[in-house]
Amino acid sequence: MAIKLLGRNGFLLVSAGLLLLLLSACGSGASPDPAGQQTAGEAAASEEIVIKASNFTFDQQEYRVKQGVPVKISFENVEGTHGVVIQRLNVQLDSRNTSQVITPEQKGEYEIDCSVFCGTGHHTMTAKLIVE
Repeated sequence: MAIKLLGRNGFLLVSAGLLLLLLSACGSGASPDPAGQQTAGEAAASEEIVIKASNFTFDQQEYRVKQGVPVKISFENVEGTHGVVIQRLNVQLDSRNTSQVITPEQKGEYEIDCSVFCGTGHHTMTAKLIVE
């Protein structure tokens, strides 16, 4: 009956619209990982750190944040081509994705590495995020 009222093209159009609505509703939720990582829309950051990268080095050897406090981690590429990865917190930043808000729930030291091969000194391009 619905096909006769709408016609075949109308029925297909309505079906496609409902499918898109359903898919957009299902794909929007993301659950935080055990370390407390969140996306930027989930919490307002009360602190911010900026990690600046230049050839084979970050601007600091250590970055400190507080346990349980939302922090915005921003990345700035000063010289060369670099990225940032903090694997245990599911943070990955680069020239296209320059910031992320997380809430670190566990104290400890987290390794920060360059995520883009940047040359002969790439393997030494590390720093630490210390959650106190």
